[in-house]
Amino acid sequence: MCGIIGYIGYRPCVPVLIDGLKRLEYRGYDSAGVAYIQEGEINIIKSQGKISSLEEKIYTKDPLHATLGIGHTRWATHGIPVEKNAHPHMDNDGNVALIHNGIIENYQEIKEDLISEGYKFLSDTDTEVLVHLISKGYKETNHPLSAIRYCLERIQGSYAIGVLFLDRPNELWAARESSPLIVGVGVGENFIASDLPAFLPYTKDVIFLEDGEIARLDREGVDVFSKESGGVVEKEVKTIPWDITLAQKGGFKHFMLKEIMEQPRVIQEALSGRIDYKNRSLILPELDSLFLPEKIHIVACGTSFHAGFWGKYLLERLAKVPVEVDIASEFRYRSPIIGEKEMVVVISQSGETADTLAGLRMVKEMGAVVLGICNVVGSSVARESDKVLFTQAGPEISVASTKAMCSQMIVLLLMALYFGDKKGTISKKIKYEIFDNLGSLANVLEAELPSMREMAKSLAIEYSFARSFFYLGRGLNYPLALEGALKLKEISYIHAEGYASGEMKHGPIALIDPSFPSFVLATKDNLFQKVVSNVKEIQARKGPVICLTHAGLEINVDSRWDIPYMGDILTSFFILPAEQLFAYEMAVYLGKDVDQPRNLAKSVTVE
Repeated sequence: MCGIIGYIGYRPCVPVLIDGLKRLEYRGYDSAGVAYIQEGEINIIKSQGKISSLEEKIYTKDPLHATLGIGHTRWATHGIPVEKNAHPHMDNDGNVALIHNGIIENYQEIKEDLISEGYKFLSDTDTEVLVHLISKGYKETNHPLSAIRYCLERIQGSYAIGVLFLDRPNELWAARESSPLIVGVGVGENFIASDLPAFLPYTKDVIFLEDGEIARLDREGVDVFSKESGGVVEKEVKTIPWDITLAQKGGFKHFMLKEIMEQPRVIQEALSGRIDYKNRSLILPELDSLFLPEKIHIVACGTSFHAGFWGKYLLERLAKVPVEVDIASEFRYRSPIIGEKEMVVVISQSGETADTLAGLRMVKEMGAVVLGICNVVGSSVARESDKVLFTQAGPEISVASTKAMCSQMIVLLLMALYFGDKKGTISKKIKYEIFDNLGSLANVLEAELPSMREMAKSLAIEYSFARSFFYLGRGLNYPLALEGALKLKEISYIHAEGYASGEMKHGPIALIDPSFPSFVLATKDNLFQKVVSNVKEIQARKGPVICLTHAGLEINVDSRWDIPYMGDILTSFFILPAEQLFAYEMAVYLGKDVDQPRNLAKSVTVE
């Protein structure tokens, strides 16, 4: 969602802020702004649209001497995306400036009270009540910590905030509750940000703020305080092993393409240290201390939900564990029943997905054991789960998730193998076959990806006429059909629906005609002939068919796309990038903004 960056140090702050905002563009935004203290006043510059529009405005100023500032990219919640609603916001006296990610649920009530006291509001946002409350608290207490506590005690909702006080030109303040915010610790300089890439060029040392914590930064250090007591909280500085090159395009036109093509490396990283190929055994100490669950509940959103749905098939097949998969935004409202010997698995690339976190916290209150699957060390999911399996995919920048799902699927496969091995429900033959193929999967995929991209490019041009698509699959391919449809929708804006192939004739087949193509997953498994029958039903209604299949399988379609076969499970790791590449090439051909599709945000950190 919204991107936050703050800087205090010895460098000119505005270039650092702009650079940080550009590194957060993948989160999605509709306006941007910066605030900095210079020559005895707070200067605010903001603009609707892209950061380039903000830069043009900045060039008319001279902020080069300012070394303390905050920056923000806004994804609209309260108030339409126009300049007056962009952040930062400032109090009526010009003494306090603030940026905010989150939603203030009781803002209307507070706003009415403040208006009655004479405060003037210049925007339609919920955020503006924060800056006026802090300003009011500061007038009463003359201390930033007390002023921020005064504000936070009166609001309900989620927030990550960065605050400047005009008469405190050597201090940057921040606080969080249910929205991501981290502190970067440098030498003679310090940072706040909503995500690590914002300050990754400058430092890898971070402090992870917990909910209800307030931070004070100056050039020399960081102090953290409790919102409740105001007392000092001791914090540990951790070093994140990400390389800045992983957050750069590396010669690719788009981050999305780079991240699709990185999947062989992602597979290797996700497997690294977790498989003893010589002894064909697993090394998963995170699971060793957990019980063998009698049932698993998987909770996730979007692409992570599809990965979890795919994992359900494997866990039930290999480990004989019943699995329920819930969309996180529905899970918390359906009064789920979690048994004593049942486990909850939450999946989130960022580890900050609001609905997933809400589900996690709900089941923790119920006493459930939670296993987190996420990509970001120190994220809320990582900190709040009982155990965590990190996907080790490196930073994912494109809004449309690609390599994250690949890494999540690897981890879920390892989980299924682990539980199946412990329970004795998986035969040595099947286990050894999967282990042996995993050892070569990354190399086979890397060799195949260039030709897959060429095929995707050709098919995208051929089918660019379509305004709607079906994605159809059975068994393990059903969740992948859902994901293929999601990718096409996300970045090309073509309407697409993923369906279980056998469900198509229960209504949706009415849509089939010559202008309505189907993307069918017809791979070598025990359901292949049933998928062939579904294809014939489409063709009888003159519907065009793209078929992802294998050489040697007999299926007559308009467009055949053969991919390698490495057993029905690992074949999924070729289906996934094939669908991603098709969506990518379609979006490029249609001239869409691939890395920042309209209306979307990378991390959905508000409900």
